[in-house]
Formats: sequence, structure tokens, C-alpha cells
Amino acid sequence: MGNFDKKIQTFLNVFLNAGGYKTVITGLKNTLIIAISGLIIGIMIGTVIATIRVIPKKGGIIGFLNSLAGLYVNFFRGTPIVVQLLLFYYVMLPVLGIKMTSVSVAVCVFGLNSAAYISEIMRSGILSVDPGQMEGGRSVGLSYGTTMMKIIIPQAVKNILPTLGNEFISLIKETSVVSFVGATDLYVAFNYIGSNSYEFMVPYLVMALIYIVLVLLITFLIKVMERSLRKSDKSL
Repeated sequence: MGNFDKKIQTFLNVFLNAGGYKTVITGLKNTLIIAISGLIIGIMIGTVIATIRVIPKKGGIIGFLNSLAGLYVNFFRGTPIVVQLLLFYYVMLPVLGIKMTSVSVAVCVFGLNSAAYISEIMRSGILSVDPGQMEGGRSVGLSYGTTMMKIIIPQAVKNILPTLGNEFISLIKETSVVSFVGATDLYVAFNYIGSNSYEFMVPYLVMALIYIVLVLLITFLIKVMERSLRKSDKSL
């Protein structure tokens, strides 16, 4: 027990007196920025891809876009996110001559990766909506796109909200790989504390605790949103 108390004291010394808390705050901020921005980008792009993939195939431009969407989804679902980060940061950007910060690169890659998964989640959500909803929208003169955006997709989002919450949780946890492109996240922050204190047990335990708290918080917020949506449905 005394040895563990010493480990805690060593951790607190680096965390408080050597500025370790500043690195942790930066890491937490970057983790949230990457995960939240990635989810938002993923929802926007994923919704577009899902819409394209559920449109009745008639060949031409729709058929081409559907094939393109299929290739996109297969690539991002078929390769590890670490590989995507490395390809984007060390191959694509130098070839294109574009300069981006490591956090910006992580946001883009996580957003594109998330879009591939969310497109499949959204597609299943759209298909779960009663086909009569589309027929009803079209019968009152709404276009296919308007019916999709104003009637079908809002109902689909209600159906897939818990799954979107799981996707957000996955993004939070997957940010631990952004150190491969030099971004500071929670892993990098606590690894910094461990390296400076020559003691990794307590820093890694605290890091795990922070991830658990984040996941529990997200889970709670998703449940609150689900209850709110159920109440709004009952009031209609």
C-alpha cells in the first residue's frame, strides 16, 4: 500500500508541479474536438451516402454515384483507421502540397471514416421507416428529396440514435491512435506524465478512468435524448 501511495505522489508531483495537467487538458480538448467534429462530418457525409444508396437504381448518374459510394464505404470500412491516418498525413497531403495541422488531419480522417459506418447505420434506419411515409409525402406533391429530408430522415434518426451514440463512443476511444501523426490526445498526455515520472501505472489508470467517465456521460446524454424523443412522440 505504501508503494502505491508513493506512485500516486509521484504522479501528482508531475501532474501538478511539472505542468502535466496542461498537457492533459490539451489532450482532452483535442480528443473531444476530433471525436465531436468527426461525428458531425460523419453524419453529414454519411446521410448523403445513405440517401444515394437507397434511391431506386435507374442507371446513369445515380448508378455511378451508388458505385462510387460503395467503393468509399468499402475502403474506409476495410482499412484500419491508423492506416488511413498515415496515408492521409504522409502520402496524400505531401503529394497534393497541402499543409494541415495533425489535429485537422485527424478530424478529417475520423470524419471520413465515421461517414462510412454512419452511412450503413443511416441506410438501415431509412429502410426501417414505413414505405407508406414516402408514398404519403409524394402524394401531397413533395419531391423525393424533400420527402427524404423532411419526413424519412428525421424518423430514421430517431430509430438509430442509440447506434449513433455507440459510434460516438467508438470515436472517443479510437482517438488514442492520433499520436501516429503527432497529435496530442489523452494517451499522449498521460504517456508524457509517465515518461517524466518513470512511473506509468497511475497515469494509465487515471487515463482509463477519464475514458470511462466520458463514455458514461455520453451514454447518459443519449438516454436523455431518447426519453425526450419518446415524450415528443407521445404528445403528437
